[in-house]
Amino acid sequence: MDLFEHQARQLFEENGILVPRAETADTAEEARFAAERLGGRVVVKAQVKTGGRGKAGGVKLAADPAAAHITARQILGMDIKGHTVRTVMIAEPVGIEAEFYVSYVLDRAAGRFLAIASAEGGMEIEEVAASRPEAVARLTIDPKVGVTAAKAAEIAAAAGLPAATADTLVKLWRVLVREDALLVEVNPLVRTAQGEILALDGKITLDDNARFRQARWGSEQEVRDGDLEATAAAKGLNYVKLDGEVGIIGNGAGLVMSTLDVVAGCGARPANFLDIGGGASAEVMADGLSVVLSDPSVRSVLVNVFGGITACDAVADGIVQALESVRLTKPLVVRLDGNNAARGRAVLDARAHPLVQQATTMDGAARRAADLAHAR
Repeated sequence: MDLFEHQARQLFEENGILVPRAETADTAEEARFAAERLGGRVVVKAQVKTGGRGKAGGVKLAADPAAAHITARQILGMDIKGHTVRTVMIAEPVGIEAEFYVSYVLDRAAGRFLAIASAEGGMEIEEVAASRPEAVARLTIDPKVGVTAAKAAEIAAAAGLPAATADTLVKLWRVLVREDALLVEVNPLVRTAQGEILALDGKITLDDNARFRQARWGSEQEVRDGDLEATAAAKGLNYVKLDGEVGIIGNGAGLVMSTLDVVAGCGARPANFLDIGGGASAEVMADGLSVVLSDPSVRSVLVNVFGGITACDAVADGIVQALESVRLTKPLVVRLDGNNAARGRAVLDARAHPLVQQATTMDGAARRAADLAHAR
């Protein structure tokens, strides 16, 4: 479960990490009042659980409360990568002397956590890692030991961060442990002209298995705030939002992962990961299609199913019934293989929906979905 920036900021503050003064606002009028309380000149930041807010126009400087009112009105209601902006954070601007990047992330393969840090913060860490890999330090962390003062100093030294950041590195680890987090990221962590170390932006992902311990971050609020992943989770779907244009629905995590790779190999970008599991009832298909089609970035949808315990004709029946309750607005490519595949294809042929096409191979289906996405 991802947290909003203002929620991550709250956790930072609770654990002794310095952050700029800030308030949240759900209306432009509230933003104006918040700007008045914060001194007039503020930064207005869209609160959505995705990156690229600045590039999308979701982070802007406002010179005074009147400008904050206008800016908030422009940002509220925006769609940023399938996330609707329903709340903005009004933050006090900070005089920045230097920007850094720090994060702790679970390395599942190694069974340990990984510290990633760079003296070049304030930009996409992926871009830095690709163009200058030597500028990004990666250090493993033994979860039994954690980040001690000595380990924090080691991380800072390896990344070329000021020694003064070590205390914040220790506190960020404390956030990860206390909040059952899988990821804690600050970009940028800044040093101000006064020498203070502040977390200017934050991203935290909590372990879904620990929701019973983190009840204050309720799923109802997530759904209300326009989070597609939370909406899918409330429907019992295993969905992950990605930055692409081809919606993906499949049964089985391995098959879905393979489908993502094949779509990418056809020159298109997957818009999501959606595993409907072993069942493909009309309700499950309807819920899956509804979530995928709610993403405005999606230009085509690929359903890739291998029939096993759940036969392909049952999947096809589910798709046909789902089309009665979900208005299909994008082309849908279906590939059925395995148990009763021929019967399943016949069911879809009989329905003859104008936006539904079939393919007999995964490569062919992916290529067709990619072509349709690029044609629109």
